[in-house]
Amino acid sequence: MDKLEQIWISTGIANITPGQGLMMAVGLILIYLAINKEFEPLLLLPIGFGAVLSNIPVAGIGGEEGLLGMVYHAGIETGVFPLLIFMGVGALTDFGPLIAQPTMLVLGAAAQFGIFLTLIGAVALNLVPGIEYSLQDAGAIAIIGGADGPTAIFLATKLAPDLLGAIAVAAYSYMALVPIIQPPIMKALTTESERKIVMTQLRPVSKLEKVLFPLTVLSLCILFLPSAAPLIGMFTFGNLMRESGVVERLNHATQNEIINIVTIFLGLGVGSKLSADKFLTVETLGILILGAVAFAIGTASGVVMAKVLSKLTGGKVNPLVGAAGVSAVPMAARVVNKVGLESNPHNFLLMHAMGPNVAGVLGSAVAAGVLLAMLG
Repeated sequence: MDKLEQIWISTGIANITPGQGLMMAVGLILIYLAINKEFEPLLLLPIGFGAVLSNIPVAGIGGEEGLLGMVYHAGIETGVFPLLIFMGVGALTDFGPLIAQPTMLVLGAAAQFGIFLTLIGAVALNLVPGIEYSLQDAGAIAIIGGADGPTAIFLATKLAPDLLGAIAVAAYSYMALVPIIQPPIMKALTTESERKIVMTQLRPVSKLEKVLFPLTVLSLCILFLPSAAPLIGMFTFGNLMRESGVVERLNHATQNEIINIVTIFLGLGVGSKLSADKFLTVETLGILILGAVAFAIGTASGVVMAKVLSKLTGGKVNPLVGAAGVSAVPMAARVVNKVGLESNPHNFLLMHAMGPNVAGVLGSAVAAGVLLAMLG
């Protein structure tokens, strides 16, 4: 073999496969959506770039000994990165609207209905030739309906690590598409008069209530669902740092430096799993379809439950706020506010929608704990 031939067989042109080229294109599409459309850019940008890097032939960047492979093993396979993200989200979350209106917990729970219905749907898809989902696979796919990326990644690493790339992309893609997917469902399930309902101003919430809330949630988790403790424990710890007011330096670092650094490596690590051999399958298409169905059902069930609450309270609850029961914080709450303003320019629902929105974060963590306890 002469040197010229040796140089040729070491090039990407000589080694790249059609599948790798296609997955690089998928990565570039995710980058485009992040930059041009601003769809979840904090995650889609590193995920897309990670997909490009992991499909470069010969380099082996996404392999076990490659940079992204080691990042994946150290932070994602172990479950550390999603838990650190949850701690950061807890530090960024204000539970005031939920504490002021605790009935909104019902809406956060109702929006998780899509998760368990999709679990059944994933098992039923085994009737389609080429698709073989185990119960563990179905559970990991179903959690997409909660619209909570870190929770989806955490559960996928425990139940279906081979499906992680597709599940993560589906979860974050549907989170990014909240402004497109939710409004038609919300409008189809509500009347114009219901969308015009103005909710009363929330009561002030004391610091003591805010400090006791994360401790109460953690206590309930310890007593009734310890399998959800990793997620809920880190989430409540982050929130306690925020509300205690005595560790401002730690709180600031958790809200900024820690969550930002972890987000970078989480995205790159997930992108490393978007390799052609694992992503280009019929099962991946099934995941994308089921994820959309789960998210739509979660939105619809939240709205329907809010309509029930509206009837029970004599029209004091705007049914639109039920759509915020999915965990896409704060985008789902913003969408609720936007749709409400379209029907009534003086109807500001943002703070009311934040109640079920943060309840949805807890709801998805509880749902993940239930699935882990049942299938793990």
